[in-house]
Order: sequence, then structure tokens, then C-alpha cells
Amino acid sequence: MRHFLEVDDLSVDELRRVMELSVETNLPKALDGQGVALVFEKPSGRTRNSMEMATVQLGGHPMYIKPEELGIDTRETAEDVARTMAGYHSVLAARVFDHDRLERMAATNAMPIINLLSDVAHPMQALADLLTVEQEIGLEKVGKVAYVGDANNVWRSLAIGCSMLGIETSVASPAGHHPDPVDLDRIASCGGSVQVTDSPHEAVKEADVVYTDVWTSMGQESEKAQRLDAFNGFTVDSSLMAGAGANSIFMHCLPAHRGEEVTDDVIEGPQSRVFPQAHNRMHSARGLLSWITGEAEKHVQ
Repeated sequence: MRHFLEVDDLSVDELRRVMELSVETNLPKALDGQGVALVFEKPSGRTRNSMEMATVQLGGHPMYIKPEELGIDTRETAEDVARTMAGYHSVLAARVFDHDRLERMAATNAMPIINLLSDVAHPMQALADLLTVEQEIGLEKVGKVAYVGDANNVWRSLAIGCSMLGIETSVASPAGHHPDPVDLDRIASCGGSVQVTDSPHEAVKEADVVYTDVWTSMGQESEKAQRLDAFNGFTVDSSLMAGAGANSIFMHCLPAHRGEEVTDDVIEGPQSRVFPQAHNRMHSARGLLSWITGEAEKHVQ
């Protein structure tokens, strides 16, 4: 049994295979007559819609489950939730505050567990990001992906995925928001190199992709004023994009706080790929579900 808690839970070949499946429009109905439990401790329009539609496209039945319906680690343990849901569904995909809950669910090996987002990682977003880069530029042609902003879960999963595919990354963050050395070691272990800087202009120089995310994520609202001050000067605007080059593209996992981490003229400009990127959440989810259930792989063999 396989789980998907972070991008490097896949081998390089498996990652490439998932991306191949993601662009297939006529996959076998790997989830025919089966359920997929979608557990949301944190709400998300893109994640819910993409996962529900990917499940339906594979013949399955998605079940959206609100946090109060389970009460993970209050009403019952994460382990008991996984073992119970395994009697109803073929896959459990969860969007949680605490990554440890996903790890404990996966440790039961009751059913495949997919990380829809945790405080540590956002691998489903990274799959969509890599698929977008492949479609817009070609992974083999990309020299560098630059990330400007908080070195958070989105950055971590993206950097791991890029490193697995031999793509150099850079990250520009203010003091106090730099990457954790443990994360840098993990990225290096995947074969990639990371340029860490506090200068957005240095980070985006000669980058093929410029990526950013909100400065204040869900659950960090009390830190907003401090974060706005800390990230002053890290807005992706037309001047910063010009430093990357005319052929670079702009990406954002959304939702965007326009006027903070990105200006309107960039997100609405010709270099922006944020909406194809958002749509790829569904396609990459379909590819991952096909792979993790094993049915598409058996069909290919």
C-alpha cells in the first residue's frame, strides 16, 4: 500500500508516471463503485472541486467530510478514523492543520492516505505546479524556478518536486522566514540545489518561473500585521518580473491577496499562468488517484 504525504513519497519515475496519467483524458474507471473520503479541517474551493471532479471522472463517489463530523483526536484518534473509513472508502484524502495526523493515519496501512495540505507540505499543489511548467515551458527546458515569499509548505513541496526532476530553485525570504535547514537537507537529498537569498531580484534573475504565495496563510491571521511589515519589498510586480526575463511565467497557488504578494498587473498580465495552474489541480488529482489505486497501472501493463 502506498501513501502520498509529500512529493518524494514517489520515486522520480513514479512522479513522471503520475504526470503522464494526469494528461490522459480517457483513463480506466479505477474508482468505479468506490468511495473517496475527503476530510477537510481547513476549507478550500480549489481542493474540494478538483478532488471531487477527479474522483467522479474515475467513476468513484467523493464524500466531503467536515471537521466536526469526525473530531480527529477529540472524538476519536486519527488512527481510528483511518481504520473506520477504510470500511467505506478506497482512499482517504485529508486537508489538515497538523501533519502528524496524516502520518499516524498512514501508519495504520488501513487505506491509502493522500495529503491535500498540512502545515508541513502541499504535494497535490506541487503536482499541479509541475504539470503546468511542463505544459507551458517543458520540464527539460527549465533552468530555474524562483520562489518569492514565505518558505512555507507550498515552497517546500515545490522545491522537492523540482529537485527530483533536476530543476534548480531559488527562494527569497526576509529574516525569520527563511527555509528550515532540515528542509534544505531534504531537498538536497532529492538531487537539487537551492539558492537562498533575502533579495527577490537576485532570486528571480534568469528564472524561467517566478512563483509566490500569500504572506499570511490560513491560521496565521493574528500575525498579519507583523508579516506585512516583514515582507515589505517582496511583492512580485512588473519590475521584478522584468528582472526574470520576458519569457518567464508567473505562478501562484491561489487565493491571491492582490496588492500584497503580487500586483494586479502581474497576475492579470501575459506572463501569468495562475488559472491554467488552478485547473491542473483537477488533472493532477486524477493522475494521482489513478496511480495510487493501481488500476491504471494494471491497464497499462
